[in-house]
This record gives sequence, structure tokens and C-alpha cells, in this order.
Amino acid sequence: MSTEPQPTRRRDRTHYLYIAVIVAVLLGIVLGFAAPELAKEFKPLGTAFVNLIKMMISPIIFCTIVLGVGSVTKAASVGKVGGLAIGYFLVMSTVALVIGLVVGNLLHPGDGLNLTESIAKSGQSQVKESESTTEFLVGIIPTTLVSAFTEGEVLQTLLVALLAGFALQKLGPKGEPIRRGVEHIQRLVFRILAMIMWAAPVGAFGAIAAVVGETGWAALRSLAVIMIGFYLTCALFVFGVLALMTWLFARVNLFSLLRYLGREFLLILSTSSSESALPRLIAKMEHLGVSKPVVGITVPTGYSFNLDGTAIYLTMASIFIAEALNAPLSLGEQISLLVFMIIASKGAAGVTGAGLATLAGGLSSHRPELVDGVGFIVGIDRFMSEARALTNFAGNAVATVLIGTWTNQIDREQVHEVLAGRQPFDEATLLDEHGEESKPVAPKESS
Repeated sequence: MSTEPQPTRRRDRTHYLYIAVIVAVLLGIVLGFAAPELAKEFKPLGTAFVNLIKMMISPIIFCTIVLGVGSVTKAASVGKVGGLAIGYFLVMSTVALVIGLVVGNLLHPGDGLNLTESIAKSGQSQVKESESTTEFLVGIIPTTLVSAFTEGEVLQTLLVALLAGFALQKLGPKGEPIRRGVEHIQRLVFRILAMIMWAAPVGAFGAIAAVVGETGWAALRSLAVIMIGFYLTCALFVFGVLALMTWLFARVNLFSLLRYLGREFLLILSTSSSESALPRLIAKMEHLGVSKPVVGITVPTGYSFNLDGTAIYLTMASIFIAEALNAPLSLGEQISLLVFMIIASKGAAGVTGAGLATLAGGLSSHRPELVDGVGFIVGIDRFMSEARALTNFAGNAVATVLIGTWTNQIDREQVHEVLAGRQPFDEATLLDEHGEESKPVAPKESS
């Protein structure tokens, strides 16, 4: 009886990286409580790490979109995927908005609170100049072809990448050298990102230590209702709505999918920004079996338009502030205010602090007298930002699987192999090589 030699699995050194992240977070919490003033001094470490990650977003989105669009044989395929994705994002954001409204009105999180003048006035510093819908749409067009990259504007980068992808598609065979060049640039960008990730423990330590040092137990206790209510609402959305959608339409177990993305969730938890995991989500969704065009269009677009967690946050925070200031919002006011906020927040999803700025800007444009209340939740916005980012990330992962299923651009066999652990993801390169020779096929019908 002959036995085939078992292939030896290469040791995954990144396992130690994520253990280091957990240890760093715990040490940051301890320092935050033991020496708050000292802990605050470490805040630049967290800020620097998130800035390093954000530095990589524009080139990664550009390469991914260009390769995704450029590899599609017909432009109509891009239109179908993009249109389906946008429609899905709008529906799910509305569902999240409704859930947030219902829970917020049931909990009444701000009842009985009396904001002090000093706390209230700190909210004024968070206000941004309000932007109309027309200004937002015009602002998607960059000043120059390269300014989108230098200014870090996600939607502008998305527009330039789409134009470049369609142009590459029109070039046909003549554009092949350009496509290969973009592929090499993508490999370089992912390699740089892999290097940056080794600074994650330092960044996590600085960020967590600073926020615990600034917040302390008193603020956490006083805001327990809004925090717990928000987390439970996000959990209800993810494990209720998203789990049902994933199983009904894709026959994929949500818990298996979330387990596959476990390291990304840990990264988001430590940085409080879903953008830090965007490149890894792109790579992992391609490895899962979703076609590159679908991933290249759905994931970056979802980061700007699929704001499930942000919708819930804006809803509950607005109700909380209005009740805390004894100026509750009517149902009509809630809906009009929050629809405006959802539009204003496009392109800012996943950026740490963007939700707080959007909240302050929206209140300023609709109910200026409520802006003072933003200062009351500044202390815990970091903790709520984590739940926002985790929910947005889960929503985008589910959306990618669903769009791939609805367009028949997902390899179901690969999905089962990956989620069962038989096709491990290559942590060294962050690139998927399984589909180089064969494209994902439509799911086979069972006889």
C-alpha cells in the first residue's frame, strides 16, 4: 500500500503578528487606566499607523478597478455589476436606517440627561461646512488626472480608475502591456502593504492607550445605554438581516464567511477603521472564488456607498443627542436629517472619525441647536467607530458574495473549499493565484 507524501505547509509568520496585536491592545488598555496622562502621549502612534494604511488606499483601488474593468470583455458587464451593486447598497442602507430608527426610538438613549455647557460646546469644533448634493456630485470630478491620488479622495480615484479601465478595455490587444504593467504595480503595492502591517501592534497600542486614557470609566458608564444599544443593533443587522440574505440567495453560512475573515475583523478592531482591511478584503474575496471584475467593482464601491453601520450610528446618535438636549426629533425630521447624512457621508466610510464629522455637519445644516450635543459623545466615538467599521466591513463582504452569485461570477466549488479550510489564503503575498488559468464558472445545477 503506497501512501502519497503529505505536502508540508509553510509556517505562517503573520500568526505571531496578530497575537502581538492582541497583546498590544491589552497593554494599551492597562496603560490607559493606570497612567491616563502618559497614555494620551501615545496617540500619534495610532494616528501614524492609520495614515500609513490610508496612504495605500488610492493606488490599491486604482490597480484593482483598472484590472477588474479592463479584464471584462463587454462594457455592459461592468454596467450590470455596478448597477446591481448600487441598487443593493441603497436597499441595505435603507434597511439599516429603519432598524436604527426603530431601536433608537424604543431605547430613548438620551432621556434624563442634562448636558453641561462645557461638554456641549466641545461639539462645535467637530462641525464641518455643510455640502449640498450638487457640490458632492461635482466634487467627484478631480482637478487633474492625478490629483485624486495626491488628495486621497476615494470617489475621485474610483472615477479615474473606471475611465482608465474602460480605456484599457477599448485598446484591446494593444492594451495588454499596460494591463501587465498595472498587475506588476499591484504586486508592489500589496508587498508594501504587507510590510506596513508589521507596524500594526505599535499602532494598536498607541490608539487604544490614548482613547482609554482620554475616556476613563466615568464616561463609559454614563454612555453605556447608547453604546450597548448600538452594538446590539449592529449585531441584529449582521446576524439577522445579512445572515438571512447570505443563506437565502448564496447558500453560504455567514458564520463560516466571518470566520474566514477573522484576521481582518481583528485588524479593524485594533485600528477602528475598515479601510485598513480593504486591500485584504479584495484579495480574500478573489481567493474565495468571486471573479476579479465583480470584486474590483463591488468592494471599492461598497466602501463609499454601502454604509450599513454608519447609517445605524447616525440614526441612534442623532436621536440620543436630541433627547439629551430635550429637543426630540419628530419622525419626519429624523428621516430627512438622516437621508441627508447618508448622502453627505459617501466616500468617507471606514475613515476613523468620519462618522462623527458627518453627524456634526448634518446636525449643523438641519438643526443647528443640536450640534452642541456632539461634544458629549466625542469620548466614545472611537468605540462606536469600531462597531461601525465592523458592520460596514461585514456588509461589503456579504455584498460581494451576493453580487457574484446574482451575476453567476462565483466559483461555488472554490467557495466551499476555502470556507472548509482546504484552500488556505496566502498571507505572504496577499494575492490570489488559484484562478490564473481558469476563470470562475457559474454554479452547477444539481441533478
